[in-house]
Amino acid sequence: MKIQRLFEILYILMDKKNVTAEELAEHFEVTPRTIYRDIDLLSQAGIPVYAMRGKKGGIRILDNFVFDKSLISETEQTEIMSALSAVAVLPNIEQTNLIDKLASFFKRNDTSWISVDFSDWNEGQKNIFDNLKESVVWKRTAHIDYINSKGEKSDRIIEPVKLWFKGRAWYVLAYCRKAEDYRLFRLSRIKVITVTDEDFEREIPDIHYDDTVKEGTEVILRISPKMEYRVYDEFTEFERDNDGYFIVRVNFPVDEWLFGYIMSFGEYAEVVSPEWIRSGLKKKIEKVLKNYS
Repeated sequence: MKIQRLFEILYILMDKKNVTAEELAEHFEVTPRTIYRDIDLLSQAGIPVYAMRGKKGGIRILDNFVFDKSLISETEQTEIMSALSAVAVLPNIEQTNLIDKLASFFKRNDTSWISVDFSDWNEGQKNIFDNLKESVVWKRTAHIDYINSKGEKSDRIIEPVKLWFKGRAWYVLAYCRKAEDYRLFRLSRIKVITVTDEDFEREIPDIHYDDTVKEGTEVILRISPKMEYRVYDEFTEFERDNDGYFIVRVNFPVDEWLFGYIMSFGEYAEVVSPEWIRSGLKKKIEKVLKNYS
């Protein structure tokens, strides 16, 4: 992560005094060009770093430089520590040493406000996440085998720019060369992934999550009080009828996932409208019953 790399570069320069861009690039597994961009950022932030050409050249920091933590307000210190702590809970994101160093430097011990456990992930999902993280960080294309919500399989070359956690699921925002546009791919639907050696240059687009959600059909569900826990878990707005049943109005894209989702409530949910979804669901149930006849 960039903020981690910037702080580590600063620590290295304060410790070694002189180091080449190539050495830093090898240490962080990035290109020298990326290191020079980082040096520019540090310089813009008021850190006295400079580059020397020649046989004994390299990147240096002024000998009398002392990092004054008062340059960063208490609010900014808290935000930095909280951001690093939040990122550190992600699978295989190793920032513990940096967090400990900064906590000691800032003399803070109040950042353990969040705890997230992803240990229920299976090895396959961890592998997909790790490969996508590599693809995003190093800007390398990835080849994926993907299954969409309609059950259709496709293979795609994507340029991932952001990993996204939304609604209890992980997604990757990527430019899809097949669609020639940005798409949001759900990680659980990626079955195979291969990170290639091909680099790409693409900035993160100004796309909001809600912009990527396709307009759906309004579906009205009547759900039994026995499913109260699911109603509170899965819906933000609902009403109660005279019998205590939940009346839920939601917009869903109509596909195989929708029918499977409604059927997951078993006998405790009924589609009130539209009628054509009621009829479609009835046909699905009849097909299921044939498996047990």
